[in-house]
Amino acid sequence: MVKVYAVVLVLGIVGLLIYILGGAFAENLGREDRGPDARFGLGGKLAVGAAVGFGMGGMSAEFSPLDLSWPIALLIALVAAGLSMLWVRYAVGQTQTDTR
Repeated sequence: MVKVYAVVLVLGIVGLLIYILGGAFAENLGREDRGPDARFGLGGKLAVGAAVGFGMGGMSAEFSPLDLSWPIALLIALVAAGLSMLWVRYAVGQTQTDTR
């Protein structure tokens, strides 16, 4: 399972870099409508957050000194993915402004 967590973590980090660099590039060109935030929205942010959380949680559980079994490590990884998705929702809610 370590390989699964590692691959998901790498995909999450690549997604995060795409979001950061793609958003900066689109904004510098004056084309915010072509950036990853406009294309993927909250769902894309949640997917990236879940991938990073799942990978980090799984890797942390697998390399724990407690010698956890793989089902417990998987459960910890799933909890970490859920918590990271909640954090993304919270962070997005804090940065959005009310334009009424």
